[in-house]
Amino acid sequence: MDITDRELLNKIQGPFPMVDRPYEQLGEEIGISEREVLERLTELKRTNVLRQISAIFDTRRLGFKTTLVAMAYEPDKLHDAAMVINKHPGVSHNYAREGSYYNLWFTLAVPPEHDLESTAGYMAKKTGALEQRIMPTKRFFKIGVNFDMVKKKGSSFNFSPDNVNTGGETALSKEASDSWNKAVPITEAEKDAIRAMQEDLDLVPRPYDSLAEQLGMSTEKLFAMATDFQDRRIMRRYSAVLHHRRSGFRANAMIVWKVPEERSEEVGLKMAAHDAVTHCYERPTFPDWPYTHFTMVHATTAEGCEEINNEISEATGITERLVLYSTREYKKTRVRYFVPDYDEYVDTEKPDAVITA
Repeated sequence: MDITDRELLNKIQGPFPMVDRPYEQLGEEIGISEREVLERLTELKRTNVLRQISAIFDTRRLGFKTTLVAMAYEPDKLHDAAMVINKHPGVSHNYAREGSYYNLWFTLAVPPEHDLESTAGYMAKKTGALEQRIMPTKRFFKIGVNFDMVKKKGSSFNFSPDNVNTGGETALSKEASDSWNKAVPITEAEKDAIRAMQEDLDLVPRPYDSLAEQLGMSTEKLFAMATDFQDRRIMRRYSAVLHHRRSGFRANAMIVWKVPEERSEEVGLKMAAHDAVTHCYERPTFPDWPYTHFTMVHATTAEGCEEINNEISEATGITERLVLYSTREYKKTRVRYFVPDYDEYVDTEKPDAVITA
């Protein structure tokens, strides 16, 4: 990748232009032609640096249930277990991690009518997990993956339209904080739009034309609907997803922190304020798991992650933590909504059935 590739990748990770000719606009912003933008993005996709460009929706606001799941396996059973778990359409991220007893971590989402805990329990039994922990979000402080490809460092931003600045710390507004976990009504026409907008955007001069035609509307109406989705906080933005390892960010750490309950909000805000923290959540504890706050960080080297780790500890005064490095990425994609895959999984796997050894 040359500097122009890197500048282009920086641009498409921010809010991607929702205009008739987005690649032309991107080219104007960095000083190249629309044709060159398309050629460069095509090559970046071919080499798997660029995964996809699509809309990012808020799982919970759409009525879907979601959680982080931690499972423990004997080392020789880990890979096969991950492959079985990947079959579920609501598993969007699945990583092997070192640094704790729990060595497989994945996110799981299910439609409103499906049972989240029974699905996770079925997976644990079918794959022979030694132990399982379901860790839903109690509160999120930040979400905003972004890689500065020019400076080669993590440079995240909280993309929620409801974030507010509190003396250098980014938090959600009170209204958003109170309602982030509440589903909003979605019409059938809106579900159709979500199905279309969650798919990878074509690398053609006018990529939104086919989406609008599929939905029987003009691009102007499509853009207006996207703005409405953002206003209602069911859509965060249009954006690109990069393959972080192929982009040069080879170190990926989930740092979990033991934070006193009375300092939960204060510490969460300070952690979220760090540029290199892409996700910051508070999750439940268990007798064998006292860690409340989860921060995701990426760097070009493990030493870079350790530097971030120490900076967060110094800023917050929290010293009791674990650093869980990913050793293998089994799956990373965006959750797809209102598709038949979920029912097909239930029909095939029957997760409510009793599994016997």
